[in-house]
Amino acid sequence: MKSVFPFFLLLTSCTILTSAAESRIRFGREQTKQFRVGFHIDASAGSVTGIVATMAVPMDWPEQSVKVVSEKITPNCRVSYRSLDGGVKQMVVNIPRLARGEQASVEQIYECTIREILPPEMTADLVIPAKVNKELAKLLLPSPYIESTSPEIKKLAPEIIKGHHTAWQQSEAILNWVRDNVKYKFATDIKPAIAALKDKEGDCEELSSLFIALCRANKIPARAVWVPGHTYPEFYLEDATGNGHWFPCQAAGNTKDFGQMYEDRPILQKGDNFKVPEEKTPQRYVKQFLKAANAQADPKVQFILERVKP
Repeated sequence: MKSVFPFFLLLTSCTILTSAAESRIRFGREQTKQFRVGFHIDASAGSVTGIVATMAVPMDWPEQSVKVVSEKITPNCRVSYRSLDGGVKQMVVNIPRLARGEQASVEQIYECTIREILPPEMTADLVIPAKVNKELAKLLLPSPYIESTSPEIKKLAPEIIKGHHTAWQQSEAILNWVRDNVKYKFATDIKPAIAALKDKEGDCEELSSLFIALCRANKIPARAVWVPGHTYPEFYLEDATGNGHWFPCQAAGNTKDFGQMYEDRPILQKGDNFKVPEEKTPQRYVKQFLKAANAQADPKVQFILERVKP
């Protein structure tokens, strides 16, 4: 990702396994840490009315459990929540008015338990889904910066999986191709997957986007996973009983994790094509947002997303 905030999680020695009958995904180590999320607004320069602020907050996923353990909300703030396309939980804060010199703030302490995803014990029976529901169908379509139907992607995608007979082998072949042919290079500006393909370079966002685009062109549902300072992809396959499973991998980084993940930062979002009420066009990532109907002067605003130190 293009921005980073200080957040680190430490390991514990716990081990959790799921039943193979319940899921092909197995869990290993887990860690539980707390972090602070919220924002401060200071109207010291002049009065402000009609303030609306939004930001993504962690939510539950199979590999992540979340709960709020404390919160501090000034009386002038009204806090609510909404879900965007099933992949983002947003905090929405409304402040009717701040007089000159007044302040408002929302601070919550979240406790996140994050579990290591272990590689599946069986992969030979995993297949690309022949039929997909409405939600999965979206993850086969193009999204911002992920041009899965572009001529370049459609031509390359089937070439990469030639000679690989199982869906697992085909998915891994796509990852190997991206890692072998596109050099990691950090950049502050986001570029499309086809630009990364042409330039043969990109950072974690571009490499993940290219992997996702190539998966989708091969009828494999895929999506982006967003943690603080990093992005990695997931792909979706079904087992012999028709149950579907999401498998993570690392398109960028020193280790080629495939079908497994031990990411020590909390998941903030899953997806790459969000309908955000405050935006006119679909968004690949749901950003922090603040607007005011009227302001005598720009208020000072600070969004908070940081680890709570022990």
